[in-house]
Amino acid sequence: MRHGLQSLSIGTVMSHPVELFGYPVLGRLGDGAASTIYRIRDPHSGEEYALKHVVKRGDKDQRFIDQVVEEHRIGSRFSHDSIRRIGRLLRKRRKFRVAEVGLIMEYVDAPGLDSVEDKSLLENVRLFTRIAEGLLSMHEAGIVHTDIKPTNVLVDDSVVKIIDLGQACPIGTTKERIQGTPGYIAPEQAHRRRITERTDVYNLGATMHWVLSGKLIPTALPPRGSESGLATGPLGPDRIAPATPLTELVPGTPVEISDLVLDCVRVSRGDRPSTMIPVIDRLLRIDRMLQA
Repeated sequence: MRHGLQSLSIGTVMSHPVELFGYPVLGRLGDGAASTIYRIRDPHSGEEYALKHVVKRGDKDQRFIDQVVEEHRIGSRFSHDSIRRIGRLLRKRRKFRVAEVGLIMEYVDAPGLDSVEDKSLLENVRLFTRIAEGLLSMHEAGIVHTDIKPTNVLVDDSVVKIIDLGQACPIGTTKERIQGTPGYIAPEQAHRRRITERTDVYNLGATMHWVLSGKLIPTALPPRGSESGLATGPLGPDRIAPATPLTELVPGTPVEISDLVLDCVRVSRGDRPSTMIPVIDRLLRIDRMLQA
């Protein structure tokens, strides 16, 4: 079970506090860059939730506190079935300053997309459609996720949940820091340019490519240890190699899904689908084609 975090390997000591913010802690789900996710139980209703916990141990941790506060502000407005629901934001103060925060979230007992195997192409196309529909609902509210990748989507037979809104931002934002994941990050993210709906289109295209082929696309931030390296910063557009068509990587892949993925991950933002609507339309057409 991933929950969009660094997974805990077998044999890891699953230590956790007995309670946090008055909620009994049932277990530890995983760790993020500066957060820990726990499974908790509401002592009154008995309902189970996930709790993202961040402690400020120094001034450098303030941005992680701020990120959780922003995740609550943005995430609490969504009620789409494909987006994990966000609940209360809890704070603890020391010397009149917030030193600890907890974000209550929907608990989803499902693995990350990165660990799901043996799905048919039709099943994957329907999964992609549900992710795209969830992203469209965010865009309609003026928000871009900016970090869609397999670990940030939980899936089960009847569940598709987009998680981790910690990097989400309003459409049109230009970020001060590079945020994104090598292998999925859009060029405009790596070069700190305006974030738009097309940024999520790119991230989703990179995710679809990995799910269907098991291979990452070349991006402006190459994965750690790759030959491209980052000695001179993010790669410029002319140095980003084009993605290999799925028809070449996976024999028998319909050209329609291969072309859709390639269109989503165009280096030039203007060459990608402008919104999630044409992406969803093409996925639905592919769905009908696969059933014919």
